[in-house]
Amino acid sequence: MDAQNKIQNKYKDRIRELKAGLGSKLIILTHHYQNKEIVELGDYVGDSFGLARRAAADTSAEYIVFCGVHFMAESAAILARPGQSVQIPDVEAGCWMADMADPFIVERTWQELSDFFGPESMLPISYMNSEAEIKAFCGRNQGLICTSSNAAKAFSRALEQRERIFFLPDQYLGLNTADKLGIPREEIVVWDPGLPLGGNSSENLAKSRIVLWKGHCLVHTRFSQEQIEEVRKSRPGAKIVVHPECTPEVVALADAAGSTDFMIKYVENSSPGEEVVIGTEFNLIHRLQTQYRDRTILPLSRSICPNMAKIDLQKLCHTLESPGRTNVVTVDKDLKEQAKLALERMLALSS
Repeated sequence: MDAQNKIQNKYKDRIRELKAGLGSKLIILTHHYQNKEIVELGDYVGDSFGLARRAAADTSAEYIVFCGVHFMAESAAILARPGQSVQIPDVEAGCWMADMADPFIVERTWQELSDFFGPESMLPISYMNSEAEIKAFCGRNQGLICTSSNAAKAFSRALEQRERIFFLPDQYLGLNTADKLGIPREEIVVWDPGLPLGGNSSENLAKSRIVLWKGHCLVHTRFSQEQIEEVRKSRPGAKIVVHPECTPEVVALADAAGSTDFMIKYVENSSPGEEVVIGTEFNLIHRLQTQYRDRTILPLSRSICPNMAKIDLQKLCHTLESPGRTNVVTVDKDLKEQAKLALERMLALSS
C-alpha cells in the first residue's frame, strides 16, 4: 500500500469513528456527482433538492453535512428545521452556472422587463441550481423553483397564469423545456445582461413568451454533436442519454434526455449486455459502471465538475471534527422565508 492510500484510509477510519460518535445526530448528504469514496461514507446520495428535503424530514439530525456545491447546502439550510445546522466541507465549492445570475443584475433586469412588458406580464422561474437570493427573488415576485424533472410542468403552470416566463440561470434547460412544450423558437429569446435589451431587438422581445437568462453548465456544455455522431459510427447499437442542461443540438441527437434520476433509471431499466452512453458528470457514470457490470456503460465524454471535486476526505474529516461549527451555511431569515415560498409553489405542481 502506497503512502497516499495509507493517508486516505486514515481519513476514512477517522470519518467512520466520528460518525459513530455522533450517531443519529449527524446526517451526511452526498450529491450524485461526488466521487465514489465520499458517496460510500455518506448516509444518502441523490440530487440537491431530494437530499435537502430528506435532511429536513430527519427528526433526529442536528448536524447536516452536505457534500456538494454551495447552492445545494443553501437549499438544505432553507429547508432545515430549527435546531439543525448545515455545513459544507469546502465553502469554495461553488457553481459556475449559479454564479452567472448575479442577484443585483437579475433585479435590474426584472425591472427593465417589467417596464417593457408591463408589471403583471411575467412570472419568474429559477432552476434549483441557483443561489438563495435568486430563489428568494422568485418567491417575492410570485414565481417558483423547478428541477430538471419538473421544468415542463413549471413552465406550463406559469403560462396558465401569465403571458411570459423569465427563466434563469440555465438557458439550455429553458430552451430544451420550451422545445418539449412545442413553443416556437420565434417566441423564445436569450437575455444577455451585458447588452441593451439583452441583445434583442424590441420587435423580437415583444413577440417572446419565454425570456431565458444567458447562463449554462460548463460540465454539460462540453458534450457535442460530433461526439454523438462518433458514437453512432463506432457503437451503432448503443443508446445515448444526456442531461437537459446540454445544448438543444445534443439533446435532439440523443435517444433520451433527463435528470440524474432519469439517467439512473434508464440504466437500471436497460437489459444485460446493452450499451448505454451517458452525457453527464463522470462520477455518476463511474458508479453506474461499477453497479451494472453486466452491461456496457460509457461516458459520451469524460466531463468532471472541478467544484464538486473540491470535496475530499480531508475536508470532510475536518468538518466532522467540529460539528455545527466549521463551514456553517446560513441563510438570512427574510431570504429563507421568500425562497421557501418559491419552493412551496414548486411542490404544489404535483397537486
